[in-house]
Amino acid sequence: MTTPAPLLLTSIHDVSPRFEGEIDALLDRLVPVTSIQNLAMLVVPNFWDAAPLHKSPAFCRKLRDWSARGAEIFLHGWHHRAEHLPQSRFDRFRAKHLTAGEGEFLAIGQESAVRKMRDGRKLIEDIIGNPVSGFIAPAWLYGTGAQEALAEAGFTLAEDHMHVWNPVSGATLATGPVVTWASRSTLRTASSLAFARVAPAILSRYPVARIAVHPGDVSKPSILSSIDHCMSRLLRQGRVPGRYSELVADSQGLAA
Repeated sequence: MTTPAPLLLTSIHDVSPRFEGEIDALLDRLVPVTSIQNLAMLVVPNFWDAAPLHKSPAFCRKLRDWSARGAEIFLHGWHHRAEHLPQSRFDRFRAKHLTAGEGEFLAIGQESAVRKMRDGRKLIEDIIGNPVSGFIAPAWLYGTGAQEALAEAGFTLAEDHMHVWNPVSGATLATGPVVTWASRSTLRTASSLAFARVAPAILSRYPVARIAVHPGDVSKPSILSSIDHCMSRLLRQGRVPGRYSELVADSQGLAA
């Protein structure tokens, strides 16, 4: 049996009318390397309650076009903003240090999470005319309620910082740290650049590597250069650009 080539999965987060210019710039940079078919686009229905999709018909047409051309469209929260403070010390630590008030699904209850997931999926699917590929929480942060809601809502793909999994079957589909960058502060940028330099060596033993970019990345040339360099090094490992859906198909093939 031939061993499949290791994969490189690439995603654009915070896809929203609020960041239309930044999203276009990221697409211009990534599509020549991966193709649109091998890009995941994480869509926020109403970013910070200031950019509702249903009031941006031109952007909705872009979404529909990206989906028609093969991009994987994920639901990425509802408004990408936390409404409640976490109860546990661990979750409060994560909320403080891993995001700037954007852990929307960290302290949410199951009922509210299911409602947002179902409403968000319907909204996006009505726009693109295709099923969404899965759900990824803002800042990759899930509380117990969100974890339970994923399976109830029927999503077969989700991911956090260290895993990709199928919430319906419970199967782990990939492991390993996602490579991402931070533009909010000089210190965070320096830290993310340092990790990106060593990430290809760390990920060399993993069959799946993940890169995630954000609209804010286009504001710093150092980050854009690091993205290019990291992707180039990962591809030189013999990786091929791939799709998240391949992970589900592979797991179903193994189970058959």
